[in-house]
This record gives sequence, C-alpha cells and structure tokens, in this order.
Amino acid sequence: MPAATSAASIEAKKRKRKRPSKNPQATTTAEGGAEAAAPAAPAVNEEDVEPYIDEEHEPAVDSKKSKNKAAAATPVDFETDQPTASTSKNVDPLALLTGAQIASPELPPTAFDSLDLSSGTVKALDQMGFTQMTEVQARTIPPLLAGRDVLGAAKTGSGKTLAFLIPAIEMLNKLKFKPRNGTGAIVVSPTRELALQIFGVAKELCEHHNQTFAIVMGGANRKAEAEKLAKGVNLLIATPGRLLDHLQNTKGFVFNNLRALIIDEADRILEIGFEDEMRQIIGLLPKENRQSMLFSATQTTKVTDLARMSLRPGPLYINVDSHRETSTAENLEQGYVVCDSDKRFLLLFTFLRKNLKKKVIVFFSSCKSVQYHGELLNYVDVPVLDLHGKQKQQKRTNTFFEFCNAPTGILLCTDVAARGLDIPKVDWIIQFDPPDDPRDYIHRVGRTARAGKAGRSLLFLLPSELGFLRFLKVAKVPLNEYSFPNEKIANVQGQLEKLISKNYYLHQSARDGFRAYIQSYASYSLKTIFDVSALDLAKVGKAFGFAVPPSVNINIGSGLKGKKRKAEGKGSDIEAESDESSGEEEDALDGRRNKAAMVRRGGKGLDKRKEVMGAKKTEKDFYREGRERQAKATEGKQWSR
Repeated sequence: MPAATSAASIEAKKRKRKRPSKNPQATTTAEGGAEAAAPAAPAVNEEDVEPYIDEEHEPAVDSKKSKNKAAAATPVDFETDQPTASTSKNVDPLALLTGAQIASPELPPTAFDSLDLSSGTVKALDQMGFTQMTEVQARTIPPLLAGRDVLGAAKTGSGKTLAFLIPAIEMLNKLKFKPRNGTGAIVVSPTRELALQIFGVAKELCEHHNQTFAIVMGGANRKAEAEKLAKGVNLLIATPGRLLDHLQNTKGFVFNNLRALIIDEADRILEIGFEDEMRQIIGLLPKENRQSMLFSATQTTKVTDLARMSLRPGPLYINVDSHRETSTAENLEQGYVVCDSDKRFLLLFTFLRKNLKKKVIVFFSSCKSVQYHGELLNYVDVPVLDLHGKQKQQKRTNTFFEFCNAPTGILLCTDVAARGLDIPKVDWIIQFDPPDDPRDYIHRVGRTARAGKAGRSLLFLLPSELGFLRFLKVAKVPLNEYSFPNEKIANVQGQLEKLISKNYYLHQSARDGFRAYIQSYASYSLKTIFDVSALDLAKVGKAFGFAVPPSVNINIGSGLKGKKRKAEGKGSDIEAESDESSGEEEDALDGRRNKAAMVRRGGKGLDKRKEVMGAKKTEKDFYREGRERQAKATEGKQWSR
C-alpha cells in the first residue's frame, strides 16, 4: 500500500511538471474604473514563462498521500488559516495568514553568473562590483525571474533593493518595453530618501538597457513629473501619496500594461499612515498578469491585509532571518549607557568631539531638537549635518547625498533616516533619544554593519528608562552596558548656559528644542517606561543650556503617536503637532507676557522706539534686558538668607 501511494504521488508530480503554462494576453484596460484615467497603449507581447515550483514546499495535500513526501515545511490548512496537528511552532504566522508557500531552507547558488540574466544586467552588475548574491537575493531572485509572487521578510541591510530591481528590469527587457508601452513596473517606497536611493540603484542597473525609468515623490515638481510620465516611463519609483495623485489626475500616465508591483518596507508605509492610499493604489492598478512583491521587516496585521490585497493566492514566503538568534546584524557591537538628564549633552559632546574622524549618525526624537543641536554643535566647532522632515525637499536631498559621499562626518536626524537608507561606511549609530519601540531601535542600528561590514551602536538611557532593555531582550537585541568615567566627560555646562543666555537665536532654538523633546516624550506609548511626569525638568533644561527651564505644556504631546507617525510620512516628520501647535501656544503666551512688560516699561514711547529701531531690534533689546534682570534676581536669591 505505501508503495502504491508513493507511485501515485510521483505520477501526480510528473503531471504537474508537464502541465503547460498559461500565456495570458497583455492587459489593455485597467480594472476598477481606471480605464478612463489611462490612455490606451500598445499591448506587450509576453512569452511563455515556465512556472516556478518549489517541489519541497507545495501546499499540503491529503496526509495519506503525502506521508512519504520529504518536506521541510510543515503542512498548513489554508482554508482555516490554522496549522494542522503536526505543524511546528516555528512556522511563521505571516506565512500562515497569507496562505503562502514557505521557501526551502536550503540556500541556492549565490553567484550572479548562476542566474540567466541579460547581457545588459550582467554588465551593470560587473561595473557595480557585485559578483556574489546576499542570502535574500539568492532566495528571492530565482522565483521572481520565474514569475512567482513573493512575500519577503528580511532585516535591513540585507540587499533587498537588488533582489527586486533585477527581476523587474529583466522582465521589462524580456518583454521589450518601450516608452509608448507605458509603465511596466512600479516600486512603492515609504520615504523620499529611500525612493531616491532605489532610483540611484535602478539608474546603474539600467545603464545598458533601453528601458526608461523615473521617480515621482512629494516635494518634487509635479508638472515635470507629469511630463515625464506622458512621454513614457517603463520603471517607476514612487512614494505612495504622489503615486496616487498621478494615477488619479495625470491624463498622460499609461499604466494599463503594468506587469510588476513592488512594495518595499510595507510595514513602514502602513505605520506612517498610508494605508488608505495603498488600498486605492492597488484598486486602480490592473490585476491581470501582474506579478507582485512585498517586502516587510516586521509582521503586523495590516501587513497581512496588504499582502492578501496585493499578492496572488499562494505567494512564496521567504524569511531569511527566522533561523538567526539575533534581530540585528551579527557583526554589530551594541551597547547602552545610563546617564542622568543633565549629563546627556555633555556626554554626547565629548563623544562626538573624540570621533570627528569617524562617520556617525545621531538620532533624536523631534525635528526642533535636531535643529537646535545642529546649530549649537556647529557654533562650537563640531561640524555636523542635520536631516529632518521639516526641511525642504531640496535641502533634504542635498544633505543626504553629501553625507553619503563623505568619508567622515556627523549626521543629526530624526527617524526619517532610520529605515532602508544605505549610507556607506557608517561607524557609529548614537540613539541620543531612545525609540518608542524595539522595531525602531532595530531599524536605526541597521544604518551600520551593512553588507557584512562591522559597526557599533550606543543607546542613551535615563535611570528610569532601564525597563526598555527587557523589551529589547524579547526582540532578540543583545546589548552590553558601557561606562564613561566622569573625569573624562568635558564639563562645559557653565559655558553652555552662558552661550545660550547671551545668544538670542540659540536661546530661541534651545527653547523650541526643549519643548519639542518634552512633548515628544509625552507621546511615547510605553508610558510605564517613558513617563513624562518622572522627568526632572530642571535637569532636562540644563541639557539644553538653561539654568531655569522654559515653561512647557506636557499635556499637548500626550496621545499624538499616531498623528506623529502619519505626519512623518507626509513629510513633516516625527513630531507633528507636538512641535508646532504647542510651540505656537507657548510662544503666544511668552509674547503676551513680553508685550505687557514692554508696554509697562516703554509706555507711549514704545511705538516710537519700534519705528526708529525696528520691531526685531526692539524685541531683542527687551529680551536682553529681561535676561539681565532675571540674572540679577537669581543672584539676589542665591545670596539671601
């Protein structure tokens, strides 16, 4: 009986191999009412593609017939989304929920010359210096070249960009896409910087191909983008908001011949509030003959929903990190330092001054904190660059590429630079403000120790924040405690307070940065660890250069985490309302106080003084006089008994 069953199983497998592949017609109209938006384009002749069959991990069949079938993956009942009785506990839940077939654990050949690539792609890879594939590339590229839909999970820095660009470009080349055929492949990226980076790699890969490529993103010239799309763009890299805008409103945009949709950093796209946009984009794009690829570093319910929406049934699930003991790169040395609020800047200043010849990225929790620390450090001859969502797009782009091309340097940034960006040769990642979630920590440190290179990271924690280490341990993040002797930390507190009190512009920037830090802290979701009421505001104020901390409404920042994340994706970055509305409210309060004081002191002569000296000069004079009075009052209190 077992022999007969085995023979039947073998015969069934032979029939499956001989089954002819379908040759679907090229799509000329989009579904879901998109026909009117997209002009008719010449259809693309598609050759037969042999279906990719992962024989060891086909969907589970009757247990009696599959008893003798060697399979590394565990059978799954895809109708109920539940593991069968023999299912291992190690099966990934994302694979179960999406009904995906789990790829073989055996690593395929890793040399690029083992792939059947076009001569143009081979030349480009040679010029780029790539001969060996990373694990995610070796596991992902062959099934993608064969036309399979892929759901990929891999940690940052694993080489995902080439993993999806090479199959997309090969497909366009094989189908002989021309500008008149319109867009054949779309890559959706969560941030502008990541989109620019993908565009740069695509430009190198397409150097020896005739296909056209372009990028559309928020902050860029929409009219120029529309003109390019009307001329015909075969490979398009885009951010979600701008892509949806062009799909709905650009008449010359031809996308009814779309053959590949790539969603990179899907978890990040959803995290920053683009869920509705992605649903609309997927609804507008043609489904027939479309191959889809979705990459996500973390697994959430929303990612599962997006995968079900965008991928065809039974995608291939590839997780290159499931067998690893840590969530971060193996060659990454990670540590943390426990430091009181009033010593934080002194330690950061000392560290940066000693590492001026290294390449360092420092993460902050708010845009205005980045602005202040950038202005302060540049003022005291510690040259730094700053990158955050409140900058204009041209400034962000220039800063990003300047830091990428520099052999050494210091970049201060918010989480706008935490995901996906491939910045060469970063030596240190400093998390001056801790993240709210272990996933954010993992993505931040992913900017170093990339592609097998070594890297180091340092996390600043207050004594009250040590509970965050438990969450990192659960997330498989190994950390060592670092200590810095007090005698080696530069004691510049006196000079800092003197500088902030005398420099009008730095004082204003420090005030805004202080308030943004407090309000961002109040928005953290882990309230038991990041408790804003437990902060010593006097000590926090000292870190920003204040002898007496400015007033701040800590209630404004509470409960804004969701709004912050969405605002970040739209370009205003991580603090959103906590920086703007609250800052304006506090500024208005200070303005009313200053105006009342000026009226009392200046009387009718105030208007004349403004007319002669100018309003700004008058305000600065009153500010200076107020600081002098405050200093005298403080001095009197210190000496009184």
